[in-house]
Amino acid sequence: MSKTTPTDSANWHLPASARYLGPHASDETLDVTLVLRRKNALGKLAPSASRSARHADFVARYGADPADVERLRSFSRQHGLQELACEPGRRTLHLRGTAQALQQAFGVQLGHYELTLGGASYVGSAQAPTLPDPAVIAVLGLDQRPVAQPHFRIAQAEPANTYTPLQVGQLYNFPAGDGTGQIIAIIELGGGYVQADLDTYFSGLGLKTPSITAVSVDSGSNQPGGDADAEVMLDIEVSGALAPAAQLVVYFGGNTDQGFYNAISQAAHSTTQPATVMSISWGGPESGWSTASRNAMETALEDAAALDVTVTVAAGDNGSSDGVSGGQPTVDFPASSPSVLGCGGTELISSGSTISSEVVWNETAGNEGATGGGVSTVFALPAWQATSKVPAAPGGFVGRGVPDVAGNADPLTGYSVLVDGQTEVIGGTSAVAPLWAGLVARLNQQLGHSLGAANAALYAIGETAFHDITQGNNGSYTAGPGWDACTGLGSPNGQALLSALQGATGSPAPSPSGHEPKGGSHKPPVSGGKHKGKS
Repeated sequence: MSKTTPTDSANWHLPASARYLGPHASDETLDVTLVLRRKNALGKLAPSASRSARHADFVARYGADPADVERLRSFSRQHGLQELACEPGRRTLHLRGTAQALQQAFGVQLGHYELTLGGASYVGSAQAPTLPDPAVIAVLGLDQRPVAQPHFRIAQAEPANTYTPLQVGQLYNFPAGDGTGQIIAIIELGGGYVQADLDTYFSGLGLKTPSITAVSVDSGSNQPGGDADAEVMLDIEVSGALAPAAQLVVYFGGNTDQGFYNAISQAAHSTTQPATVMSISWGGPESGWSTASRNAMETALEDAAALDVTVTVAAGDNGSSDGVSGGQPTVDFPASSPSVLGCGGTELISSGSTISSEVVWNETAGNEGATGGGVSTVFALPAWQATSKVPAAPGGFVGRGVPDVAGNADPLTGYSVLVDGQTEVIGGTSAVAPLWAGLVARLNQQLGHSLGAANAALYAIGETAFHDITQGNNGSYTAGPGWDACTGLGSPNGQALLSALQGATGSPAPSPSGHEPKGGSHKPPVSGGKHKGKS
């Protein structure tokens, strides 16, 4: 088998702060994932009576080509690599080998690195892997640097308003429903949850604790006790409060390109717990990803969309620069993927049970963060954004605009949640992804079908079903009428959104299945603490 030079080499770079500690022991083993191309170009699937039939059709059409799999199996045997698993539907071949064997197979030199002086070390490579066959999109696992961070912010100052998720849902006029029949997959790359805390939290909201299942991906698992617990608990408590009858399936992967890909892919392709919605609150600057890793991730997100999973993704908490030094406008990935619903952030002020003010979340002056948003330099402008007046990215590229939608994210108008036994007020776009996941679960329940890749439908509806955010900025971009690179189309008017979707599809009028969760109707007033106005 001849080797091909990867196109990734020009975009493969160690993080600027990476410090080489020494070589990786040649006899130590590593597990890698080969992500393969589809046997056919992705297209539309025929309508199916069931999710299982749809998935079987998808695998038959768009899984890995058996001939590609056999060539790569032969390649792995030639290099003394052990096959751990092969999943043609997910287009993955999982291998294990010694560092020496992997170095020879993929043309890399493995070493130990650290990103901060005295910090945790990781196995990394100074070179891009040589892809051994045109069928291989990426080799994941040879570089185990952290690729993402959670997008939550714990309030540092005294919050102006605090809300329960139910109160935010009320302010956004969420339609009736409890998520019956829906499965929300939640992707986590660290942290964990304590069941007793969740029981206490949901009981305090007058709700039964939702069904929650932890799924280990690769070496990831539910491991509470660290800073990332705030992310995990926020995701579960926000989505679970708004869709308490939905099943929540939390996929714990490692914070590597391999762990992130496998968590998304596994959630998208599960046939035992088939997701209808997927919530992702982790990401990293688009410019920080290697081309191959990002391409592999995009194929997993495309799979999810093709399988009718709506993927909601946090757009980032560091303004238009996404935390990149120099302040150059940068969007966060995977929020910049055209296969997902990118979720930006607002500052939400209530007066009783109504919204009195909603502007772009930007508290950078007080070190409380700001919503991400901008224009991709990787993904071209999608057809559904053609009339949105998305500006050109730095350098002139006409790219996909981020975010698509928004919701309350300012930690100073944050969500009251329970984390490791302590009540915290947390914001960040990490709260907006599960907020929209809960809304999509209710919409699916009412519509009687999954929204799936929802972007085209939402942009077709336009601002009539959204609270258009016209004040504020996130650094490089300023809000205005219509779509903008701070808050997208705006925050949701849930009932108007349902009515518009029903009108577009001819769905019947709402008739909730299941019960309305206690505290989840639109009648109780919001008790939002102090109020502050901001222009």
